[in-house]
Amino acid sequence: MSKTLTILGGLAVAGVLGAGGWYASQHSEASLITAAQAQEATADTKDVQTLPDVVLGQEDAPVTVIEYASFTCPHCAHWHETEFPTLKKDYIDTGKVKFIQREVYFDKFGIWAGLIAQCGGDPKYYAISNMLFDKQKEWIGDGKQQTIADNLRKIGLQAGLSQDQVNACMSDEKRAEQLVATYQKNASADKIDATPTFLIDGEKHANMAWDDFKKILDDELAKKAN
Repeated sequence: MSKTLTILGGLAVAGVLGAGGWYASQHSEASLITAAQAQEATADTKDVQTLPDVVLGQEDAPVTVIEYASFTCPHCAHWHETEFPTLKKDYIDTGKVKFIQREVYFDKFGIWAGLIAQCGGDPKYYAISNMLFDKQKEWIGDGKQQTIADNLRKIGLQAGLSQDQVNACMSDEKRAEQLVATYQKNASADKIDATPTFLIDGEKHANMAWDDFKKILDDELAKKAN
């Protein structure tokens, strides 16, 4: 199963965080746009600096797996719970696969989660990302923005970030613009229309059972060995 991507046109960042920062302004309703506004709005991000990929595994691994995933996508959370641990243990940790996660945003809540995931820099990115997937149901809770904001803050603190770090990251409009610009550039270039979607050595694949995923990896590794 996968979640269909319908907003490749973009998200408006101005207002997502609110004037002066949504968190610093005590989560006031006036400083936040609605999810519907976030989905319908467009943003000109051509002059915004995009962000580099964060690599998990050895840079010179023979096979590269890129996953397009949303922190608010339940199918992505399920994949990270059931399939990712085996991929990491058998392929990433053994130097066979270089893994890259690219974030997709369906709404402002995904952007907020992305700000928390990247708050500790590259060394903490995948640890925090895994926490966001593992605890997805918990931090989304009742779906209200106050609940989600508070729960994301808790995850940041649990990951070892300071309160000042969390506040600064969640109020960083420039970083949010970079996240959206990076998402738009990569997802458009790779023609991503659902999550999770995988690029295995450049070839696009929809979500699939682990046995099928493993076969593709093993076939690619066999090609590289010849």
